[in-house]
Amino acid sequence: MSAISIRLSEELASRLTKLAKRTGRTKSFYVVKAIEEHLQDLEDVYIAEQRLIELRAGRSRTYTLDEVERELGLGG
Repeated sequence: MSAISIRLSEELASRLTKLAKRTGRTKSFYVVKAIEEHLQDLEDVYIAEQRLIELRAGRSRTYTLDEVERELGLGG
């Protein structure tokens, strides 16, 4: 496992300490949880931005639902 050091505002540090005390969990537990959950969102945004760049540059295209269903043999 890797360790990092971060600086938190007094308010954020206080909230984190209170939460940890109230729940019996460590502050590290909540920091890791927050990073795990937010990192997935950041990765998704990055992928979406890259796809948009490719689309606008003409290096990619979009497909309608009908096209996808037809391609997969799902049309009715």
